[in-house]
Amino acid sequence: MTNDFRLSWELRDNGWATWLIRAGSAEREDFVSYCTDALSDLLCGTSGLFGPLAVEGFSFDLEPAEARWVLRRRGTEVDASIYYFADMSESFDIPDENGALVWHATQQRAVLVHSVLEAAQSVLRLHGEDGYLAKWIRHPFPVAALQDLRRLHLQHDACTLHHDAAT
Repeated sequence: MTNDFRLSWELRDNGWATWLIRAGSAEREDFVSYCTDALSDLLCGTSGLFGPLAVEGFSFDLEPAEARWVLRRRGTEVDASIYYFADMSESFDIPDENGALVWHATQQRAVLVHSVLEAAQSVLRLHGEDGYLAKWIRHPFPVAALQDLRRLHLQHDACTLHHDAAT
């Protein structure tokens, strides 16, 4: 487990974003397409860490590839893995472990969730809801998912870091 966990999300050209995840020396960066509601999927998948299921998963469309995230909750820790599949249109029924494991780290849930919140909030601060929609095109900014994750985080995690006010 590392204390230098970081996640960033940046909108690029219309319909594209770059995400970067880092824990210690383990780092992964990809360009995600607007073909899926990727930022919402990240927020909702992370919110699932507060629910009854021990495993949460979601995917990003990298056109044509897929980045599949698998989050396994173990008490207050989360084992986070990212699997790569060369063609998203052919990987739907393929088990996670048949993909290439391209990133893995174990992190405290509070740290992981806070990083996801900060990444999404940074996008909202920079672009606003209208600017986000103008760049992401197919999907509005996931305000409700951000609010829900923030509420769960503040209710269940003993996070002492700064949190932006509710959107």
